[in-house]
Amino acid sequence: MRLRQLTQRLRHPQTTVRWRLTLLYSGLFLVSGAALLAITYTLVSHAAVQPSGPRALLRAPPPNAPRSEQVKSPAFFHRSGNHKFIGPPPQALAHIRQRLLGSNAGRAVVINVGSNQRISDLHQLIEESGIALGIMAIISGLLGWLVAGRVLRPLRTMTAKTQQISEANLHERLDLRGPRDELRQLAETIDGLLARLEAAFDAQRRFVANASHELRTPLTATRALLEMAMTDPRATVASFRAICEQVLDEGEQQEQLIDALLALAQSQRGIDRRQPMDLAEVVRDVVDARDAELAVQGLTLEVSLERAPISGDRRLVQRLVSNLVDNAIRHNVDGGTVQLSVEAGDGNAALHIANTGPVIPSTEVERLLQPFQRLGADRVGHRDGLGLGLSIVAAIANAHGARLAVRPRDGSGLDVGVRFPLSPTNAGDSVPAIETEPPKYRARVL
Repeated sequence: MRLRQLTQRLRHPQTTVRWRLTLLYSGLFLVSGAALLAITYTLVSHAAVQPSGPRALLRAPPPNAPRSEQVKSPAFFHRSGNHKFIGPPPQALAHIRQRLLGSNAGRAVVINVGSNQRISDLHQLIEESGIALGIMAIISGLLGWLVAGRVLRPLRTMTAKTQQISEANLHERLDLRGPRDELRQLAETIDGLLARLEAAFDAQRRFVANASHELRTPLTATRALLEMAMTDPRATVASFRAICEQVLDEGEQQEQLIDALLALAQSQRGIDRRQPMDLAEVVRDVVDARDAELAVQGLTLEVSLERAPISGDRRLVQRLVSNLVDNAIRHNVDGGTVQLSVEAGDGNAALHIANTGPVIPSTEVERLLQPFQRLGADRVGHRDGLGLGLSIVAAIANAHGARLAVRPRDGSGLDVGVRFPLSPTNAGDSVPAIETEPPKYRARVL
């Protein structure tokens, strides 16, 4: 087994960032050293073209000279100082003598005595520089390995800590120290991601706990009512009928809760298919269905609608508008006001709804956008709603790419604004007001 693993590693060696950096450092050094060596060789060779050293005169014997003189080694007459002549090694001038005897017979040729020495020096320079370059390449590889390890040490630390973090210890952070460089920015980014994951996991745990509580409450009440009816020896048809009506009410509340949970899950999953619609028309349909509720509380409804074409899931958009209108009606005061408007401009379709109602602290607004959160601490019953209205609104707005803004009104009540992007096909068209709208939709007192 170990032999097989070793063979696989040899066939497919593991490439690490440290090895790649080491090879990169060594390769850059070799390229730079070779370029420096080439530049040095070029400069030295050009500097040696016109030497100022001693010169010698080589005279070839004439063609009619005796054979004994033709085969004699040529004489080199030195013109430096009081020396009459010098004789360089014959093997160094064999080629030159052959050329002279063949084509320059009887003529004198001046040559540089130090040319062979310069050629030898250049070859020696290349050889010694190449050896030095090879030695320095090995040293640069070792230094590159050490430097790469030093640079990647924080990355190894982050990797080890990240591997130890799971859903059980999401509160831990990398907390990398040192200079504010790219590695520290990466560590801070990972810490931010862990913080968001921790918040998401906590929100999921709270959601499961709250959903379990909300689903268990009507089931417990239904079971208690049925047990009371069955164990009551004096039960009558009228009492059974009353208990059945209460059971039906609890079942209806449970159906509403399940429907709200399904709407929340669907909106969080996103939109599969978009269809064009007019936001003003959707708002008008929702308002028409709330006439009775508005009349009971004697609320003043002020409506201003403009044509605002958008695209999305019509059922989800209608659910968003319904939740906002229901909240504005439910959390209001007798004789209060509900202001509703739809405007189009600057590439957006703006839905705005405001109501009078209880005083809402600004610190509570963010909490109200979470599932199963109500303004009060009462968790029993559903008199004030399921606590899912604004969370569903936030999820639907996010699925449609809309911007949701929620803030308390000066005095009392809540001010909610949702800005949808206009439909791309109609984004550049003018958006006139709805002229066919009946007067009751502009301002109405019930």
